[in-house]
Amino acid sequence: MRLKFTVPEMEAFLADVFPQVDGMFGIDRMDEELLVMRMIVSESHLRPGGTVSGPSMFALADVAAYVATLARIGPQALTVTTHCSIDFMRKPEAATDLLAEARLLKLGRTLSVTDVLLYSEGSEKAVAHASLTYSIPPAPMMPTP
Repeated sequence: MRLKFTVPEMEAFLADVFPQVDGMFGIDRMDEELLVMRMIVSESHLRPGGTVSGPSMFALADVAAYVATLARIGPQALTVTTHCSIDFMRKPEAATDLLAEARLLKLGRTLSVTDVLLYSEGSEKAVAHASLTYSIPPAPMMPTP
């Protein structure tokens, strides 16, 4: 399926609809096969012990699934998470950015399902795995003549 956004268009859309996270995430790759999203890790993402917090990892998985879905359906800001399951598998490195590899498994009229693996940059071992389902708002009704 052809993408409805370029990377700069998606980044501008995210900055417009979610200004509270502007500058926190970046898109390293976005194509029909894979989305690679980056969380620019800062002190605010760390928990006691100096590791990236679970809520921060969830945020990256959630934003990656949102972007993977919107890349295919277009600018539907009201697309929302309806389900997330996340397994935290190992401690991420605090001094590096986190990367999310998101693959859209299913895209229907009303739901999308995305598989996301999170990695510390430079590591081949996943730190978390998430499965997310998004609800896609219905298309606007066209007036009948």
